Amino acid sequence: MDMGAIAAGLAAGWVIGLILGLVGGGGSILAVPLLVYVVGVQSTHAAIGTAAVAVSINALTSLAGHARAGRVKWRCASVFALAGMAGAALGAEIGKAVDGDRLLVLFGLLMIGVGLTMLRRRRAAPMPDVRLDRASAGTLLPRLVPIGLGTGLAAGFFGIGGGFLIVPGLILATAMPLEFAIGTSLVVVSALGLTTATSYALSGLVDWGITALLVAGGLVGAVTGIALGKKLGAREGLLERGFAALVIAIGGYVAVS
Repeated sequence: MDMGAIAAGLAAGWVIGLILGLVGGGGSILAVPLLVYVVGVQSTHAAIGTAAVAVSINALTSLAGHARAGRVKWRCASVFALAGMAGAALGAEIGKAVDGDRLLVLFGLLMIGVGLTMLRRRRAAPMPDVRLDRASAGTLLPRLVPIGLGTGLAAGFFGIGGGFLIVPGLILATAMPLEFAIGTSLVVVSALGLTTATSYALSGLVDWGITALLVAGGLVGAVTGIALGKKLGAREGLLERGFAALVIAIGGYVAVS
């Protein structure tokens, strides 16, 4: 591996870690395009498998910072993650059977759809004290389980952590504030990423050298993202809209290239 490829891998990992630390998602949805078009991974399926391993490890790094700040709803995350892991295992098997070029087109279309969804203004009043217990289980479980299952299916199929699907999904199911949804989503991103990564690793579709570069760059990016997120906390809406526009633009490029 030459120095250019090493630098590209470290830079891609930094971007992935930065976005995960900053907004709880998006690193995974950018990872596959970065690996294919920047790092130069030739196989789409190898890019998906490699991205899944790196994203799950980088998400765990970001999760530690959010957990220390008390921004994780662990019970909601556990239910969402268990349902999502079942969906991710099925989605990964389906994704491996789909032609790589067609998978990239579908991935680009998903990015556009997710970006457009992010631009929509949320109307539900936030509930910072929401928690999953005996009193709320009858209301929250029928929302958390199907949304988690559907998110996991998409995450496994496209080889993504699913953060941009998980964050709005958690808000829809529980009405928790954005900052809690970001921290909580990283539990699910880690679980879904590990499920997808295991499936692809067992099929020999992980480039471990590039994975190491992504993780190394991601560790620095995660620390930067969490610190930057604290400074930009009052401008979350602007940050989210800007990144949504970026996701749409990259999705359009991937879909037509």
